[in-house]
Amino acid sequence: MSALSVHQVSHSSAPLRLTRRGRIVLIGVPLVLVAVLLLSLSGLFHSPAKASDSVADLAVTPTVTVTVQSGQSLWAIAGAVAPDRDARDVVADIVQLNNLAAGTVLPGQQLFVPTH
Repeated sequence: MSALSVHQVSHSSAPLRLTRRGRIVLIGVPLVLVAVLLLSLSGLFHSPAKASDSVADLAVTPTVTVTVQSGQSLWAIAGAVAPDRDARDVVADIVQLNNLAAGTVLPGQQLFVPTH
């Protein structure tokens, strides 16, 4: 049988040295995360989602329901329903009221259109 020898390895306590890339990761990543968090919170607290300060300030937008005919556009509908208003404003109101992603409509589609 052979004798087993146990070697003890001594660890020297050398100071930890960071490379330039290591410092960037150690300092830069948390800074970026904090900046993203602050921007998110500032957007949350400054969002214009508040509809009104009081119930008395709320108003219902008077609308009519219009069924889109073949060949009709939002501009034509806006001109027919509110000829005294700027068609651009009426089209913008129609898009907002009906949550339209694009400015196109399909025949048979029913839209809420503001009357004034």
